[in-house]
Amino acid sequence: MMKMKNETHIEGYLYEHTLEIKESGPNSKNPGTKFISGEVKIATDDACLNIVPVHFTYVTANTAAGKPNATFGTLENIVNGTFKALMNSSKDEAAKLRIDSAIGLNEFFSDRSGKEELVSAKRNEGGFVHVVTDGLVKENDRNTFKCDMLITNVRHIDADDEKNLPEKAIVKGAIFDFRKSLMPVEFSVLHPNAIAYFEGLEASNTNPILTEVRGRQVSETVVKQIVEESAFGDASVREVKNSRKDWVITWAKQETYEWDDESTLTAAEVNEALRNREVALAAMKQRQDEYKASKGAGPAAKATVPANSAFNF
Repeated sequence: MMKMKNETHIEGYLYEHTLEIKESGPNSKNPGTKFISGEVKIATDDACLNIVPVHFTYVTANTAAGKPNATFGTLENIVNGTFKALMNSSKDEAAKLRIDSAIGLNEFFSDRSGKEELVSAKRNEGGFVHVVTDGLVKENDRNTFKCDMLITNVRHIDADDEKNLPEKAIVKGAIFDFRKSLMPVEFSVLHPNAIAYFEGLEASNTNPILTEVRGRQVSETVVKQIVEESAFGDASVREVKNSRKDWVITWAKQETYEWDDESTLTAAEVNEALRNREVALAAMKQRQDEYKASKGAGPAAKATVPANSAFNF
């Protein structure tokens, strides 16, 4: 397949973090290696309301080529407090960071109502962290994503005035990471023209559309006032806060890629990627079951991973 785009750009004020410096265990590939893992949250707007997390799984002091890893040094300065977080200081004191990351999936099997189900959530995974010494870019460019996507379904969602939710379309399909691993994802579309465009593509499991999309990550707190009139005197006014997280497409390539072509992406390559995903999920489920058994919880039910059928991600 062609090199599939998968990029995110997060820029703003260091809001808070859960980073820790750890050491790899005796059974790891490189025992005794110091590494940093955890999450960094960035306030991407000047009001510090749009908080976007970036996850780091394993960041070592040196790169695979043996050279010093600048990202490790930056994260280490966050851990030791050299770079301050807004929640522990102020906006003026908080470090300004730029993170060039990629979309990944946080996946695990969870027991929901007695049935083991796969939980899959998008997140910014790893990347390069830089300190911003001059001004930040404009707000709309601080929380972006860009990726090539194989679209297999678009469904319409009506507005819900009671919950303060807008009309939108959900664009479903798959993207790829740098290892060419397939990742099922969903994005939202809010603009009326964009909704009409994606619905007009008539994408389906048997007629997928391959294109490039770009958008913004929304992770903010929405405050709604509820006014209850009284039989006498002043009305009762209370505020209800809800967190809203979404990945909203704001742009699409004018001309879609040619699908099932050797210069882009073929059906055979997608089928192979699906098979590889099934194997990876089965291995993850087995590791999770073994961990539960070691803790005395007993083995969980065997995971059933659906076979690829007309690209039903």
